[in-house]
Amino acid sequence: MLERATCDPIPISALEHYSYCPRQCALIHVEQTFDENIYTLRGELLHERVHEPDASIETGMRVERGLSLWSSKLGLVGKADVVEYHGDVPYPVEYKLGRRRDDPHAALQLCAQAMCLEEMTGRRVPRGAIYHHGSRRRREVVLDKALRSQVRVTAAAVRKLFSKQLVPPPLNDGRCRNCSLRDSCLPRATGEPERLAKQEHDLFANDDHTEGPSCARS
Repeated sequence: MLERATCDPIPISALEHYSYCPRQCALIHVEQTFDENIYTLRGELLHERVHEPDASIETGMRVERGLSLWSSKLGLVGKADVVEYHGDVPYPVEYKLGRRRDDPHAALQLCAQAMCLEEMTGRRVPRGAIYHHGSRRRREVVLDKALRSQVRVTAAAVRKLFSKQLVPPPLNDGRCRNCSLRDSCLPRATGEPERLAKQEHDLFANDDHTEGPSCARS
């Protein structure tokens, strides 16, 4: 369990970044690297509209936008795009670009928001939703035990990453294609030495299992 007095809070957004790519998380939150592409610009415009603090009654339901969130138990801080109140029960809604699709990283972020709301309000938050701006549709997410456990594990991993101030090696896979930090990360160039080292390790590891005269070992 986190010690409340000694934990510096980490941004909820860092959990989504870490679950997508630990290196991306470190570049953004440790080295303060941020490059823009068409996706980040669209995202900024979208969140500018929903992050303006506001509270209203819509179709008989209380709705808050740009609500500041915190959890001293998890050591998290952030902001919710939209929080609806279904009766007295908070219902967080996270806005994302693109069309509806299963996105475990966004679900993780949504669950972290819900866990903050639970600590702030004392109310259980069993569900939330991800609104996909491209399709103008929302996908409901059940915030179950497994997802909550993943939030705790990821929060601990991010805290460890921040405390060590290290940048993990690049993944250099399909996730890099649309990443806004691709030019700063240089996944192919920085990943090449590690790929060669792995190939060398695998080569000699395979040699250890082949038949033939063995080499003398000290």
